[in-house]
Amino acid sequence: MPNRLAHETSPYLLQHADNPVDWWPWSAEAFEEARRTGKPVLLSVGYSSCHWCHVMAHESFEDQETADYLNAHFVGVKVDREERPDVDAVYMEAVQAATGQGGWPMTVFLTPDAEPFYFGTYFPPEPRHGSPSFRQVLEGVHSAWTDRRGEVDEVAGKIVRDLVGREIGFGDAQVPGEGELAQALLGLTRDYDATHGGFGGAPKFPPSMAVEFLLRHHARTGAEGALQMAADTCERMARGGIYDQLGGGFARYSVDREWVVPHFEKMLYDNALLCRVYAHLWRATGSDLARRVALETADFMVRELRTNEGGFASAFDADSDDGTGKHVEGAYYVWTPRQLREVLGEQDAELAADHFGVTEEGTFEEGASVLQLPQNEGVFEADRIASVKARLKAARDGRPAPGRDDKIVAAWNGLAIAALAETGAYFDRPDLVDAALGAADLLVRLHLDEHARPARTSMDGRVGAHAGVLEDYADVAEGFLALASVTGEGVWLEFAGFLLDHVLVRFTDEETGALYDTAADAEKLIRRPQDPTDNATPSGWSAAAGALLSYAAQTGSEPHRRAAERALGVVKALGPRAPRFIGWGLATAEAQLDGPREVAVVGPADDPATRELHRIALLATAPGAVVAVGAADSDELPLLADRSLIGGEPTAYVCRNFTCGAPTADADRLRAALSR
Repeated sequence: MPNRLAHETSPYLLQHADNPVDWWPWSAEAFEEARRTGKPVLLSVGYSSCHWCHVMAHESFEDQETADYLNAHFVGVKVDREERPDVDAVYMEAVQAATGQGGWPMTVFLTPDAEPFYFGTYFPPEPRHGSPSFRQVLEGVHSAWTDRRGEVDEVAGKIVRDLVGREIGFGDAQVPGEGELAQALLGLTRDYDATHGGFGGAPKFPPSMAVEFLLRHHARTGAEGALQMAADTCERMARGGIYDQLGGGFARYSVDREWVVPHFEKMLYDNALLCRVYAHLWRATGSDLARRVALETADFMVRELRTNEGGFASAFDADSDDGTGKHVEGAYYVWTPRQLREVLGEQDAELAADHFGVTEEGTFEEGASVLQLPQNEGVFEADRIASVKARLKAARDGRPAPGRDDKIVAAWNGLAIAALAETGAYFDRPDLVDAALGAADLLVRLHLDEHARPARTSMDGRVGAHAGVLEDYADVAEGFLALASVTGEGVWLEFAGFLLDHVLVRFTDEETGALYDTAADAEKLIRRPQDPTDNATPSGWSAAAGALLSYAAQTGSEPHRRAAERALGVVKALGPRAPRFIGWGLATAEAQLDGPREVAVVGPADDPATRELHRIALLATAPGAVVAVGAADSDELPLLADRSLIGGEPTAYVCRNFTCGAPTADADRLRAALSR
């Protein structure tokens, strides 16, 4: 019989609806049940595409004996971290503080007042490698709860006091200047892997936000080293196994420093961020590789992640059926020489093995290889390689596919909207812009309430119950601002303004300008989460600073500009010390130092000269430049107000802080103005 999770919208929670564990969703009712029964709470946090979450579920939560013990002595609460990032953030901070590490599944034991007192991640079904079994953990916690309750309460109280005392006070510092950004570049240079690209060792994550900073820094200063690190990192990733050489798109991370073997889950947010980065790299360098990867990644998102409602699903699992009924990580993606021969025949199989690095020994497990792209790809015949790729892709399409998490997350769709809108505009792909518009329309129709407050998630056209967090407001605003620049439609700027007004009023500390991840009127947790550092996505803090700055440049709004600059104080404090973990904040600081530029293009929409000036403006590498396009003296966008044609010709104005240079109808002069 299904448990309470059967009524949820989260695919992760629904995966546990048939567990014998009597799960509750995160709710006041769950903690009231714990108080009524005098039991502690077992909080289990994970997400749909998490490999070890599936493993622990199969080993422990599907086991009747374990479930019976858990149900007798605990109130089990299951949380999808992607649906409730606030809950995840608060308790992950506690886990990391107590153990020095974190991860998912996250296992935390709480008092009925939601105070944590014992922590862990994955626990095996039997003792292993010095780790106790999950049953031993349950028995130990139950014993402590019943026999040493005073000690448990004392520990829980101390942990909560420590968490509450971790307020971040950098919001009102000055904006970072040349010195801090130069120090950040030096810090990235020290961490740079000159042999394989990227930063640090294994596991290695795609540094999309740091690369965006490097591209903007090069555009503003001409620092060739910054561009070289960005370009080399992007090339190494694109040639490695972390990139899907047949279907496009990136896996979550590489388990090695060479980008060879990925953790095979594919996330919407990674692909949205990387699609945009590769498009920006092409904009800066004209790289054919960057162009191909940007377009293939955009096509992957539209082809495989777009839902029937027009939004974009969250992720694909790492695991899939290997053809024997057993779920194996990477089974969908890897190849052996024998499999190549079965699909291609002897001669083309040999070519494919050479081209993609498939060996008898294998680069993954059990003699299988992850496809890679060699440096000497030019020696292979392009037409023949295209045929090989098409046949391998068709054969792979016949394999059991990884599961897809169809949950639509507002923030991640905002990132996808920005990436698809810009990529579509750069490469004359109106279908990609249309896909961005479709997702934006879904967010407005389904996710935004009558006060323009976004719900965090939806699925199958049914909006989730949980309120959006700061990153939802900021990333959706970022997507809408990109749409306004690409389409010239003022409605998207208007919607961005609604969202960012909420940021000013409900997420910002009035005294310091510091930002919180949850609104002032949101559900109260043991601590109001607040984290300015980038992780897999831009932090809500950094994303809000970037969107506020862009909106201020589009509208001239001083309150939004001031809020962005106050938020950038944290970048001044953290950027020189930890640049890898605040890349989006550094990228926003580059835009602030550059202005950012404000470009108004006025002229008839159907005039080729208008379209040429608009395209030149969009392709400008000036950090964070905003663009408005429309008819002369239009009130559609504030940047167009009082702008007239020069000599009756479509005209461009380049401004900073609404102070403009001489208008021009000449394409070359516009390019020059945007490159200075």
